[in-house]
Amino acid sequence: MRTLAIDELRAQVRGDVLSSEDEGYEDARRVYNAMIDRRPAVVVRAANAGDVMAAVDFARENGLDLAVRGGGHSVPGFGTCDDGMVIDLSGMRGVRVDPATSTARAEGGATWGDFNAATYPFGLATTGGIISTTGVAGLTLGGGIGHLARGFGLSIDNLLSADVVTADGRLVQASEHENEDLFWAIRGGGGNFGVATSLEFRLHPVKEIYGGPMFFELSEVENILNFYRGYIADAPEQMGAFPAFQIAPPLPFIPEDRHGDTFIAIVACWAGPLEEGERALKPFHEVAPVVAEFVGPMPYPALNSAFDGLLPPGLHHYWKASFVKELTDDAIAAHVAHGPEVPTVNSTMHIYPIDGAVHRTGAGDTAFAYRDANFATVVVGAWPEPGRSEENIDWVRRYYDAVAPHSEEGGYVNFMAGDDQDRVRANYRGNYERLAQVKQAYDPGNLFHLNQNIQPSPSV
Repeated sequence: MRTLAIDELRAQVRGDVLSSEDEGYEDARRVYNAMIDRRPAVVVRAANAGDVMAAVDFARENGLDLAVRGGGHSVPGFGTCDDGMVIDLSGMRGVRVDPATSTARAEGGATWGDFNAATYPFGLATTGGIISTTGVAGLTLGGGIGHLARGFGLSIDNLLSADVVTADGRLVQASEHENEDLFWAIRGGGGNFGVATSLEFRLHPVKEIYGGPMFFELSEVENILNFYRGYIADAPEQMGAFPAFQIAPPLPFIPEDRHGDTFIAIVACWAGPLEEGERALKPFHEVAPVVAEFVGPMPYPALNSAFDGLLPPGLHHYWKASFVKELTDDAIAAHVAHGPEVPTVNSTMHIYPIDGAVHRTGAGDTAFAYRDANFATVVVGAWPEPGRSEENIDWVRRYYDAVAPHSEEGGYVNFMAGDDQDRVRANYRGNYERLAQVKQAYDPGNLFHLNQNIQPSPSV
């Protein structure tokens, strides 16, 4: 790229504009997943929406591949590219809370840690992720599964509006009253339609929760999963809980002689009255002996950040995902066979419940189509050593292949791998054609294609 062209871009942008010749470029091009090693021609660290507008125009006019990086947690590495442009929103992390209306507006680079830090003093929260370093925008645009989903719906069900820079460089607001087709599409359609520079959410009265992780022996796996499928179907919606396979990290609440052992865990989040928390979690303590636990009243942000240390930047990642209507006996048998083989302390498998309030939104009301699914399963491969990629990827694929026959065809786009492009249509089921039409209207040239890509199409 001509130096002159980059100088022209710098003149239009308040934030930093970095090329390979600039100090800080190596840090700017680095992404969360260490398996991804790409060299963009230019990284724009946007300071405001105007910077994003100028960068989008520049990428389009110069025929550059365009990657958008919000919180930066994209496992497939969609937040970077070779020889193109990266718009990095990490400098735009402000969150403004309006306690009078119980709403909050977060900038496009904010993480859920930023969001929770702003809302917690008001005793308010909304459905976020499981890891607090996850970006608000990225998680929300894909749907938004988290601890509070059974009680309050997905993140997209609490999204009131968004400011979006579209492929033609315009800043538009999407809501139920303005650009309604775009608002429908961004609620589950991912980053296909533009750059979300801010998002406004409905908040709920949540401050302290009762919960945390409970570890059980692997000999109890079948028992725990059988219990869980029956329990969660009828549990109060204030209860968010999911099973996980986890190698025990060296934490004080786990007996030292069990560090490094593999367990089946339940992570619970009771968001109802705090005084009811101990009773609410009693069924988990009765199903099997608990080997170790860190359970009790805690600030909601503490639970939302409890697992951040297991998934720091710089690990190698490969994930697979699926939606599940019923946790059948055969599905449980597949988990029993493959879950205990979890290869590293950073790797895991989670089965998130997405019933309750999630089901009260229709399949066609937002782009998130699987409103009849009860669970979202993710197999997370994460490891620090580059030389162990083959064995870790193999575990993820074998595990996914075993549960796939007992799952729906599509899965949660935020958990999809880079080699899952052939599943995009299935991920949206009957909503795909409408999404393709909205894509045609807002991005006919497919400028925003570094994602789980929806192809623009004018046809019905």
